[in-house]
Order: sequence, then structure tokens, then C-alpha cells
Amino acid sequence: MNARTAGHLAMDVLWEPESTAIGWLQGLGDWLAHPLVAVTQLGSQFVLIPLTALVFWCVNPGFGARLFVALAASGVLNYLGKAVFHGARPYWYSAHVTAYASGSSFGIPSGHAQASTVFWGYLGFRSGRRTRLWAALALIAAICVSRIYLGVHFVSDVLAGLLVGGAVLWAALRWEDRLVAWWLGLDTVRWVGCALAVSVVPCLAAALWQALAMGDWSVPADWIGSTPTDPAGHTLAGLFTVAGGLLGALVGFTLLARRGWYSAEGSLSARAARFVLGLSGIVVVQVVVHLLAGGLTGLAEAVVMFAAYAGIALWAAFGAPEMFIRSGLAHRPGEGGGTPLADGHEGLPGDGHARDDGK
Repeated sequence: MNARTAGHLAMDVLWEPESTAIGWLQGLGDWLAHPLVAVTQLGSQFVLIPLTALVFWCVNPGFGARLFVALAASGVLNYLGKAVFHGARPYWYSAHVTAYASGSSFGIPSGHAQASTVFWGYLGFRSGRRTRLWAALALIAAICVSRIYLGVHFVSDVLAGLLVGGAVLWAALRWEDRLVAWWLGLDTVRWVGCALAVSVVPCLAAALWQALAMGDWSVPADWIGSTPTDPAGHTLAGLFTVAGGLLGALVGFTLLARRGWYSAEGSLSARAARFVLGLSGIVVVQVVVHLLAGGLTGLAEAVVMFAAYAGIALWAAFGAPEMFIRSGLAHRPGEGGGTPLADGHEGLPGDGHARDDGK
């Protein structure tokens, strides 16, 4: 018995009773499926990334930049964990679990649980309002329950996502000011090298792990549910995608800071125009990438996705703000306003510490 076989046997000990528990939860009725599908979207990248872009482009650029980097770094760790553990999803493992939603990458840790912990937790802690913090925690809990009910994650997947997401959130809240100050003090060679290291090294590590340690992996015989084609390839592509986004964001935010940053102040119509124009640029690039890379699989698809999303994030972090400034939809911060990237709490409600607001 090799280590990989032993690992899957160990997970079977958890997955059997967890599958039974999911079956009981789903037995409460199909009527829960539609509202929980809506709830689960609040932890998905299709909602969190546009919301982060909205904050960055239209509300508080420093806060939005910090939030995006935390989300992207969390995503890299999430997909790296999926690539290492090769964990099943409940409806892959058991034919008795109904798939109210689906997932093409491996299961553990839960990406929705992890991302929602970072995103909503960060907003809750930085809001300065205790009631908003509790609301954020309640929303995170609801998203976690939705992932279990929908049949896409075991309880152990969700707990792992909460653990990693909580660690990222704690690190962001505790160390972000020091990290930003340190980063802005690096010379060009060093910050470019650091940006490449944190984005490329995890991709290389996962690719080598899959090629050398998991190269002959196939769907285990005891996974009797509906496993998608090539979950290892989808997981690798997911990692390269989010790592490319992290690289593009780090480069874009750094270039923007060195050019004087930009202000999100302006009329409601100007802010709305920024959001529409910025998001339109992202959609156009995504359509082009889909057309060009639609037939690719495996490592080739992953590399293309890395480059594409590095470009998308670079546009969002640098290209779009510069366009806003040149078109008159935004301007540089006023004299003496500091670098908002180094002051990500400017313009936020509250003082950055949760307190009871009496509501």
C-alpha cells in the first residue's frame, strides 16, 4: 500500500458517514435547493470578483486592492490544496447524493467556504460595526451549509476551507499594513521577482506534483457517483488562472501606486461609468480567451489561462484606472492625500475595529 492509497482509505473513513449526513440533509426537501443555490453564489468568484472590482474602481481603491490581493492569494492556496489532496466531492463519491450544483475541480478545501471567509470576513472586521461583523459571519455560515446541502462538498472540505480562509484573513488583518509598506519600498527588480515567485512557484509545484507523484492517478473504484472528466486538469487550470490573476494584480497595483494611484471620488454617474467600462474590458478579454483556448486541455490550457488572467487582472488594476483618469472619469489623489494603497481604510465607515453600534 502506497501513501496515496493510504490517504484515500483514510478519507473514506470520513466520507462514508459524511455522505450519510448529506443524504439526511437533502432529505429535508428539494424546496431548499433554489434558495441555497442563490446563497452559494455569494461565495463564488462570479460574485466576489465583480464586487471587489466595484470597491476598487468606485468606492475605495486602497481597500479594494488589499481585498483583491487577499482573495487571490487565498485562491492560490485553495487550488494548491485541491491539487495536493485530490479529494472527491460528495456526488462523485456516492451515487446516493444528489448534485444540486456541480464542480469540475477536486473538493478539499472548499473554495466557496474559504473565499467567503476572506471576503465577507474582511468586510465585516473592517466595517467597524459589530452587527455587520455578525451579519458577515452568519452569511459565511449560510454559504458553508449551502455547499454541503447542494452535494458539492463534504463537511471536512468546508472545515478545511474555513481553516485556511481564517488563516488568510487573520494574516491580512494583522500584517497588511506592514506588508504594503515593505512592498512599496522594494526596488523594481525585487518586487517583480517577488510577484513572479508567489504566482509562478505554486503553479510549478502543483504541475510537478501531478506529473511525478500523481501522474498515474485515475478515479478510484469506490467513487461510484458521477465524476467529471479530468478533474486533475481542471484543478491545475484553476490554480494557474487564479495565480495569473494574482500576478497581474500585484504588477498593476504596484505600477499604479508608482504613478500616483487614483481617486475613486466623483459623481454617481462617473462611478457607474467606471464600473461598466472596466467590466466590459474584462468580458471582452474573457470571450476572446474562450474562443482561442476552448479546445485546449491539461497543461496547455493552464498556461494559456495563467497568461490570460494575468492580463485581465493587469487591466483591472492598472489599465482601467489609467483609462478612467485619461478620460476624465477619475483623477489622481489630491496633494498630501498620501498613497491610498498604503491607507486602505480611508473613506470606510467606522474606525476599523468592530464595536457595538446599538442596532
